[in-house]
Amino acid sequence: MKKYTSQKKIMKIKHIIMMTIGSSIGTGLFISLGNAIVKYGTILTIISYILISIMIYFLMNIIGELTTLIPKYESFTNYGSKYVEEGFGFSLGWNYWYNWVLTITINLVSTQIIMGYWYPQIPSYIWGIIFLTIIFSINFLSIKNFGEIEYWLSLIKIVAIFTFLIIGSITIINIIQKKEILIDWITIKNNFYKNNIYTFINITTIIGFSFQGIELIAITAKEIKNPQKNIKKIINKIFWIIQILYISVIITIIIVTNHEKNFLIEKNNIENIIISPFTLIFKNSKLINTASIINFIILIAILSSSNAGLYASSRMLYTLAMDGKAPKIFSNLSKNGVPKYALYLTTIISGCYLIYYKTNIQKIYIELIKISSITGFITWLGIIIIHYRFKIGYKKLKNKNKKKTYKCKYFPIGSIFSFILCMIITLGQTYITLSSNNLQLKEIITTYMGIPLFLTNWLCYKIIFKSKIIKYNDMNFNYKKKINKK
Repeated sequence: MKKYTSQKKIMKIKHIIMMTIGSSIGTGLFISLGNAIVKYGTILTIISYILISIMIYFLMNIIGELTTLIPKYESFTNYGSKYVEEGFGFSLGWNYWYNWVLTITINLVSTQIIMGYWYPQIPSYIWGIIFLTIIFSINFLSIKNFGEIEYWLSLIKIVAIFTFLIIGSITIINIIQKKEILIDWITIKNNFYKNNIYTFINITTIIGFSFQGIELIAITAKEIKNPQKNIKKIINKIFWIIQILYISVIITIIIVTNHEKNFLIEKNNIENIIISPFTLIFKNSKLINTASIINFIILIAILSSSNAGLYASSRMLYTLAMDGKAPKIFSNLSKNGVPKYALYLTTIISGCYLIYYKTNIQKIYIELIKISSITGFITWLGIIIIHYRFKIGYKKLKNKNKKKTYKCKYFPIGSIFSFILCMIITLGQTYITLSSNNLQLKEIITTYMGIPLFLTNWLCYKIIFKSKIIKYNDMNFNYKKKINKK
């Protein structure tokens, strides 16, 4: 049997843009954000969003520079192995794979609740398995067909958001005409609700979770032609598209929720998923079958995000195998360029999670979001550390390669700011959990297992393979040399 181990560069710029947007806009925007505004207040939400957005801007610059300077490398895990330490790259890669497995599970649990609204008599986990089968089938297609399907899924989601904004604008005009909005905005209770460090940590975690997926560019870069030229275009477009969508949605949600807070969920009750800011807007528009419309929109959002997530996780496992950090079998590709065995394993593990968590969905959903958020921030911290060491090593060795197609802006200030913010959020969540009056060991383990798991993987790799921190003088900046594919 012929084995394929080289992926095809046939994805288009529009595919990468829409795939990254699709992975970044999911349940976080459609469900969690409105609830966060109601629970934590508008002013702190805006401040948290600004801080996270600044960090995302720096992160995308970091990813852009690494990806364009080292196009031969498969992902940021290879960067970690070459510019930090082999064990660091190993642990970061498996953390990222695990993070997306959890995120896929979170999204599919949401589909169970949504479909339960229409078909309550059918066991909920059946729907999760059905949608998992659908995204598996899409991922198993050729890269070109996969990219095209994800493009249209993301486009439908964006159109739905614009529809939300149009109807939301009409709602806002009606509110302003009643002159009630002025009272809402001058009411301190509404805008500064629960303004403390706990609130800040919680809201930044939710907003950060909403943005997870922007690092997908580093994984998809190897599947497009001329990444040095195209990545800069892709990053700029993705950042501004996401920012415009998020800013518009946040402003609309803030005004509407300040005016009609009682329509939104007061607690993180996932069983009331249809009661979201999007539902509220459609409800006020007097449209028929409001719940069905918003459920369909959220389903598309979830399917798109899960589809991109399965792509990212299977490619990460493929990269680990190509770099000798996962069983070699996962480096085998189908004739269409799909890492089939990596896709099989990721799908099976996600399916096992769905079946295992088939009861008490609401509680499990919240636990999974906590775990996924922490592992996501670990990934971002890893990327920041990699880039910082890369830049220092590059400067120390006075590298002669001056042909930079993409230069990271505001280094090192941007990297330091992003690192500190990620650490505050990660350690802050730990402090909140440990200071809880109803502290339970199970909650600590389930919420923060990502941190000890990352450190354990790193330590075990160091002990077994005796890996050491890469010295700056030993760093290799020969970009034309292919990575070692064991």
